[in-house]
Amino acid sequence: MSASLTSLAYLVAAILFIQALRGLSNPETSRRGNALGVAGMVIAVAATLAHSGMSLTGYLLIVLGILIGGSIGTFIALRIKMTALPQLVAAFHSLVGLAAVFVGAAALNAPEAFNIGTAGHVHTQSLVEMSVGLAIGAITFTGSIIAFAKLQALMKGTPISFPYQRLLNGVLGIVLLLLIITFVVTGNQAVFWIVAVLSFALGVLIIIPIGGADMPVVISFLNSLSGWAACGIGFTIQNLALIITGALVGASGAILSYIMCTAMNRSIIHVLLGGFGAESGAGPAGGAAQGDRSVRSGNADDAAFILKNASKVIIVPGYGMAVAQAQHALREMADTLKKEGVEVKYAIHPVAGRMPGHMNVLLAEANVPYEDVFELEQINNEFGTADVAYVIGANDVTNPAAKTDPSSPIYGMPILDVEKARTVLFVKRSMATGYSGVENELFYRPNTMMLFGDAKKMTEAIVKALNG
Repeated sequence: MSASLTSLAYLVAAILFIQALRGLSNPETSRRGNALGVAGMVIAVAATLAHSGMSLTGYLLIVLGILIGGSIGTFIALRIKMTALPQLVAAFHSLVGLAAVFVGAAALNAPEAFNIGTAGHVHTQSLVEMSVGLAIGAITFTGSIIAFAKLQALMKGTPISFPYQRLLNGVLGIVLLLLIITFVVTGNQAVFWIVAVLSFALGVLIIIPIGGADMPVVISFLNSLSGWAACGIGFTIQNLALIITGALVGASGAILSYIMCTAMNRSIIHVLLGGFGAESGAGPAGGAAQGDRSVRSGNADDAAFILKNASKVIIVPGYGMAVAQAQHALREMADTLKKEGVEVKYAIHPVAGRMPGHMNVLLAEANVPYEDVFELEQINNEFGTADVAYVIGANDVTNPAAKTDPSSPIYGMPILDVEKARTVLFVKRSMATGYSGVENELFYRPNTMMLFGDAKKMTEAIVKALNG
């Protein structure tokens, strides 16, 4: 294929990628967006292979790689649980970063094959792009592995810190910058691998001090890094499709990271400095009092009575719903209430769950109508007119301490104003804290009734009571 036809194919692929992102911005068009993205990638890969002029052996190896990788991806996609999507995304980010490292190494060893120099010599401009793509890719790889391990509970989700950690990270960052300059000036392969090793180490050191509460932002940030790594390597090997795709992923991930940070009232620098967020801590058993504060607890029959006599109910899903796989039971409960003439809406906080959009995906899996699902800024002013706020597994995003306690780590974070509802039904296994490690004041409010137990079983029991 000629260079002009290849460029035209890349342009078509880029348009499809942009339309894919546009489609993914709305649940109703997300499937079409996915289809457009797949079509764009097929065109980009086909154009690259047609333009490469490789031998038959090269094509066979690529086809073999696609078959192996595609089979593994299909197997994982069919078996993955919805609750494990965040760690799956982190794992995929790591592969993108590692691919950038491998492509950079291949380009350095055979520059003539990529038209970026001759044997033993790479153009200076390509060395700059290569080193930047290498560093970002290596940091993305190990950082994503750590994020995966934290989300998969292979390592503790609490921040891991040690004395002078930030100073060490700063020094390593300066050393990395100096090594990149050295590599650009000399083109020395040994320096290339030193940059790679140091970047791998920085990826670990940057992510380990970040706690579980910040994982949604971390996932989004790593997504952005994987895009910029691909973009940098795209410049190195002069591949227009890789440049465009990487820039789209990098920019969209950066925008999403900003939105997530805004939703938590924090800066990305504050998040990356780490030290905030913890695993869910142990708490008193259901119904127990803590100090001079008492907790009002109820059962499924109590909840069913309150819900059946309500005129407006707002459901607030959280990670507890995801763990219990309660979304289908929740949909059944909502349908039952609607038949009784109750107005039912769903309220989603931007950082609910373990990754951006986690709750939206779970509700879509249960075929919850898109028109019933609202974001924080769309529905927050309606809690004051709601008879019931049914909180199922959401904790930190409903904690009034974010508005009332200046000493709280989550102070200033926009939350769902569920406490303004006439009655709050809070489904939770125990009095344990949320992923941020901050105790929820909502548990002790006089209008809150705690429903202790598994979210799915409790919701199913409520449905049974409603139909009883």
